[in-house]
Amino acid sequence: MYDRFDRVMNSMNNSKIVYKSKYLLDGHKLAWHKDQIDAWLRGERIAPITIDCSLTRRCSYNCVYCYGKLQANDEKEMTKDVIFSFLDDAAEIGVKAVSFVSDGESTCSPYLKDAVLKGKDNGLDMALGTNGYLLNQNELEDILPALTYLRFNISAGEVQRYAQIHGVSQKCYYRVIGTIQKAVQIKKKNYLDVTIGMQMVLMPGFEDQILPLSKLGKKLGVDYLVIKHCSDDEEGSLGVDYSKYNNMVDVLKKAETYSNETYQVSAKWSKIFSNGERKYSQCYGPPFILQMSGSGLVAPCGMLFNDKYKKYHIGNIVEQSFKDIWQSDRYWEVMDMIASQEFDAKTMCGTLCLQHKVNEYLSDIKNKGNQFVHGKGNPPMHINFI
Repeated sequence: MYDRFDRVMNSMNNSKIVYKSKYLLDGHKLAWHKDQIDAWLRGERIAPITIDCSLTRRCSYNCVYCYGKLQANDEKEMTKDVIFSFLDDAAEIGVKAVSFVSDGESTCSPYLKDAVLKGKDNGLDMALGTNGYLLNQNELEDILPALTYLRFNISAGEVQRYAQIHGVSQKCYYRVIGTIQKAVQIKKKNYLDVTIGMQMVLMPGFEDQILPLSKLGKKLGVDYLVIKHCSDDEEGSLGVDYSKYNNMVDVLKKAETYSNETYQVSAKWSKIFSNGERKYSQCYGPPFILQMSGSGLVAPCGMLFNDKYKKYHIGNIVEQSFKDIWQSDRYWEVMDMIASQEFDAKTMCGTLCLQHKVNEYLSDIKNKGNQFVHGKGNPPMHINFI
């Protein structure tokens, strides 16, 4: 559990680490958002700093670790008008960043490019997480300047294992690699600020791909590779045995040695060694980092998208404007409910959610009386993606 994480971190801190981490990939950035925390503590209705959403629930892949399969809900049509209205509302109420990730593959939407450019024009920080297969290489010149980061979700460095893990043919691997190469080329040619990264969802059976993928990322010239845990629901539907992560310390530490001045490999150590457990019961994170389904559903988090959690569903942007949903009593009733004693995050939702590190931090402030400590030094990159 957490003591295991502390021992690993102490071991690494005592070893020779040549390159300082450039990207904060294991933790949160709330320490640079004091105004929002102060307003929340006063009981004010705050706008989310970050909204994580998707433009569709469809996907072109069939990954063996897919949590999206557990998030089925009534899908509405996300038209261009609906998407643009949402992005207008988000900017108006004070949202700072929108990431197209969530429970669907947004490249399946014909409006992805338009949505990215619209969000950027509205002053929002925009980001995209994708398997990359349907990402149009001809549109990269337009999309990349408008993105804060572009992250490719890829959990294998070898073609055969890629096909097995992602549930696709081997030709998909080569197409995605070509798209990554093209994105890196455009970034360098045009001196763009966009961060291009790769993310590995690590299930215990994928250990053999940690080092091949670390090498591949370096070869492709991306900015980082982050190796993260696999989330599961409260029933353990994906069958993740979190104890097996304990056997991967050496290979994960080896992977991080591939880092250099321009490439960072980072494991999400704190979540990998949490054993899938939470230290808190109440959920305080969604007012700061909200999730929305590719169906248009507004819910506190992705763990609660499934229709069986309708008790926590707030509204749908296809049927009602996002601004009206955010201002509604229903929105804040649900936020208050999951932050109350009648909700127990330890038993009533899945493991290691998007809001997990934010929840730990806010719980310590709210329940333990910890004082807010402003972040030291220069703010981390991608500060509005908390």
